[in-house]
Amino acid sequence: MVTVNISNIFDFVDKQRVLSFQKIISKNHQALLEKIGAGNNFLGWLTLPSDIDDALLRDIDSTAVRIRELADVFVVVGIGGSYLGARAIIEALKHNFNQLLQTKGAKNPIILYAGQNLSEDYLADLFDVLDRYDYAINVISKSGTTTEPAVAFRILKNHIEKKYGNGARERIIVTTDSSKGALRKMANDLGYKSYIVPDDIGGRYSVLTSVGLLPIAVGGFDIKALVNGAKKMQQQLAETTDIERNPAALYAASRNALYMQGKFIEIMVNYQPNLSFFAEWWKQLYGESEGKEGKGIFPASVINTTDLHSMGQYIQDGERKIFETVLSVGKSKRKLLIPAEKEDLDQLNYIAGKNIHYVNQMAERGTTLAHLDGGVPCIEISIDKVDEYHLGGLIYFFEFACALSGYTLGVNPFDQPGVEAYKRNMFALLGKPGFEKESMEIQKRLKK
Repeated sequence: MVTVNISNIFDFVDKQRVLSFQKIISKNHQALLEKIGAGNNFLGWLTLPSDIDDALLRDIDSTAVRIRELADVFVVVGIGGSYLGARAIIEALKHNFNQLLQTKGAKNPIILYAGQNLSEDYLADLFDVLDRYDYAINVISKSGTTTEPAVAFRILKNHIEKKYGNGARERIIVTTDSSKGALRKMANDLGYKSYIVPDDIGGRYSVLTSVGLLPIAVGGFDIKALVNGAKKMQQQLAETTDIERNPAALYAASRNALYMQGKFIEIMVNYQPNLSFFAEWWKQLYGESEGKEGKGIFPASVINTTDLHSMGQYIQDGERKIFETVLSVGKSKRKLLIPAEKEDLDQLNYIAGKNIHYVNQMAERGTTLAHLDGGVPCIEISIDKVDEYHLGGLIYFFEFACALSGYTLGVNPFDQPGVEAYKRNMFALLGKPGFEKESMEIQKRLKK
């Protein structure tokens, strides 16, 4: 399902150096499965694929059907892990130009997003759309008070109630804490349909919970196949700690070995534009899990061949502190051949009759070789195709590998203490009650 090839890092780090992580990888693998490591109160994702109740999947699918009957547009309100996982899967599976193909009354709603930024223009533009189309909302927040989604939902709630009156209630779905918080109280008081954000699963690991599954189902995709792919990967990764037979262990060991050789920037590379948000999800997963205590590999991403004409120069000849992880896809969903031309003015007849995916694969291989020659190690992670089953397996693979890698790095991969720093400053600047002291201190700093 997922294969990892590290043969293109051996000019930079010896294979034995990678295998030398076996003892610590085995220890960390055991700590994960036995739930005895740091952050073990956030390991619900570990057995989630096999624990998911079919009744929940049926309920989510049923809700998705109802939303599709009501809405042309479905607005997912959330930030970070509350929306990135779902968006990664939806963007990967949808038609690249679905918003131009979709029309009023189409089978599946267009999925739009709010609460992932504080741009006034973005929200105002969103309302230009929502004034014209029937829509529904899924607000996702464990506390209900995270600033970005809370602001967006307050404004959206006001708009949808004005537009539909009492009918707004059936168009709002809440995904939040099981028993406490502002959204839970609102859902209970106003009778909104609701789903639970599990207490033992952090946001960036939550895509296979209701957080991600509902938006994905509304988009018309097979959430059962997604979960089954993750379940298969869960079973595979639990079977052995052997670095050479466990792909997540191999990836975790390899990236830590490269990090110890001074390669502290990892660039996620793929050659499919519809995987761009998968890379965004991966960046949050690894950046938020490992970037702490002055440690961590900095996650970046490029979409090739597009970015070969922008970032390619730097990757080829810039600072040699980077390594690449190429996400390679074996088969395209569709087939498009390059035609022959009689005059051959563009000199492309030498590839006439080839399909575009083949040319793309040759670009991928040629780029890897060029970057190796330029001093950039390359890990290759391959899946056969982009569908729900393989993406489910890939999600779980990266989650498990991230946990192993974080433990190997010596950090707790399940907290995010640094995320709170900007919030404290923002609250103080906005004059939030309870932040008076911080507000005075910041005002003094700003006057210097």
